[in-house]
Amino acid sequence: PMIDRLRLFLGPARLRALFLLIAGTGLTSLMLNAFAGGDENVRVFQLVLVAVAVFGATAIVLGRMQAEERGRWLLILAPAYGLVILGIVVVPQFGLALFGGAVGWVIAGTFIFRVRTPPGYRIAIKALRKGDLAGAVAAMDQVIKDDPDDPAHYRFRAELLRIWGKLDRARRDYQKMVDLQPNSAEAWNGLAEVGLQAGDYQRAHEAALRAAELAPDDWVALYNLGMIEDRLQDSPAVIEHLTQAKERKVPEVRHRLLIDLYLTRAAARLDDLPQAEKWLTELTHQRNGVEEWEKILEHEEAATLRSVLGADVETASALIDGRLKLERLGERG
Repeated sequence: PMIDRLRLFLGPARLRALFLLIAGTGLTSLMLNAFAGGDENVRVFQLVLVAVAVFGATAIVLGRMQAEERGRWLLILAPAYGLVILGIVVVPQFGLALFGGAVGWVIAGTFIFRVRTPPGYRIAIKALRKGDLAGAVAAMDQVIKDDPDDPAHYRFRAELLRIWGKLDRARRDYQKMVDLQPNSAEAWNGLAEVGLQAGDYQRAHEAALRAAELAPDDWVALYNLGMIEDRLQDSPAVIEHLTQAKERKVPEVRHRLLIDLYLTRAAARLDDLPQAEKWLTELTHQRNGVEEWEKILEHEEAATLRSVLGADVETASALIDGRLKLERLGERG
């Protein structure tokens, strides 16, 4: 269960990197201990390996978090790591005491910097779990009435409204986020996604372009942009933006599946069958993504998402299984 939760949070690529980091530093330390365990220099190097493992693991985990949550944990961990480094490098005779201080600071920091969630969120989440979307939105209405200047409130209500199928109201919430934070890539991404769901591809494309400009290293922004360009049948742009997304190491297999589908379809529309065959080969490596999407889309709450992606998932499945020939892919979608 713990591994499954880690895989769900980190994604397979980050989980693999975390495993290799811990296994690699641990194995190196054991080998050094076996061949030269009494050497003082070896002990120092083993401490360096521990530091590499800890800092590397922290970077892998923090890299998966949203910017606000990442900043909170940096405030908690940075002083603690400073104490650990001080105990290892500068005053090793006080290392144990400094290590204890670091642990104490982390515990205290989680309380000092904890996120204070308004009660309305808990009410909304409880209503959502019961399938009461109207009640969930009403709870967030009150949260926003009490605190109208926090973009996070509008984002959460917009997500509820999208599940509910109230796309016009969701668009207004994302627009309010833009009004509050004009340079928020997350807000522009929301506008792009709701435009895509509503079939308003031109407006969605304008928002997605802005999101990609604000966050050029964010694979999500490039992924959304490429998906919208697939709908607009702008194949050169699809290839440009989705190859950039692939370069940013997309963690989830289900998203890699759709990226390879859109790239394959773009090449087929351009009658570049050799390139389409190369991307089709990569698509077949993402077979597990079909199963992931099928599990997600079977839920009642995924009706809106199913209307947007259901046909794409079926097309990817048909290509992988050979039920759809590459030469006919350009005619579909």
